[in-house]
Amino acid sequence: MKIHKAVITAAGRDQTNLPLQTIVSATGQTKTAIELILDEVLEAGIRKVALVIAPGQTDAFRFAVGKHLEQITFIEQEQPLGYGHAVLCAADFTKNDPFLLLVGDHLYLSDHQTSCVKQLLDAASAEECSVSAVQATREGKLAYYGAIGGKRIPGSNNLYTVDQILEKPTPTIAEQELITPGMRQGHYLCFFGMHVLTPLTMKLLAEALPKTTGNLPLTPFLQKAAKTERHLALEMSGQRYNIGEPYGLLRAQLAMALAGPQRDEILTTLVELMATNR
Repeated sequence: MKIHKAVITAAGRDQTNLPLQTIVSATGQTKTAIELILDEVLEAGIRKVALVIAPGQTDAFRFAVGKHLEQITFIEQEQPLGYGHAVLCAADFTKNDPFLLLVGDHLYLSDHQTSCVKQLLDAASAEECSVSAVQATREGKLAYYGAIGGKRIPGSNNLYTVDQILEKPTPTIAEQELITPGMRQGHYLCFFGMHVLTPLTMKLLAEALPKTTGNLPLTPFLQKAAKTERHLALEMSGQRYNIGEPYGLLRAQLAMALAGPQRDEILTTLVELMATNR
C-alpha cells in the first residue's frame, strides 16, 4: 500500500493558533510548528498535503508553512462540527486513496534515525492496512488522547491488533475495556497523533454526516472501520509533544533543545535556573 497524501487538521478552536507558534528545532532553526510537521511529512515521502483550517486563516497558514507552500492544499472547515467533520472536509482531496492523518498541535522526536512519520508509513505499507501510531501513556494523561485495547502480534515487539478504541476514557473505563496484555499497570496505548487510514474511514464519515446532529467525531468511525477491516496499532519509537497541553510548547522546546548539538549547554542552563529559582 503506497501512501502519497497527508491530511493535517488545524481547524479546532484550540488548534487554530498553536501550529503558528514558533519553536527552535533540534538543528537550531527557528520555524513554526506546522513547518516542522511538514518537514517530517514531506521528508518521509508524502507528495501532497491538505491542511484543514478555520475560515479566515489561509493567509496566516500560507506564511507559516514556509518553503512547503507549493505542496499544500488549503481547505477551510466552514463550520466547527467536530474532528471527524474536519477530516471529512478533505474527502475530495484524498479521493479513493489511503492517506496519512495528523493533527496540527503535535510535534515529534524519533528515538533513532527513522522519523516517527516514516516509521508509521513503513508499517502501513508492509502490513497493507490502516495503522494508528500509539505510545504507552500513564492514566493521568487519558483525558488528552484516544486509546486502544488489543493484543501484541506474535513475533512483533511493537505491533498490536486493535480490538477497542475509546476517545479520552476515564481511568476506570480504560481499566475495564482497554485491556492490553503486557502493559505496565496504570499505562495504556494512547494515540500518538498520527494514523494511516484507508478510504473506508472517509466512507463511514460521509454516510454518518446526514444523520448527525451536532459534532461529528472521528474515534467511533475508527472503531467501526476496525470491526470491518484489519486495523493495527504501532507503538512508536519516539516521543510526541502535545503543544496544546499546559506548558506543552515549553516541553516540546526543551525536548528539541536537548536533542540538538547544544545539549550540554542547555542542561547547564537548566541546572542554573533550578538553583536560582528554588
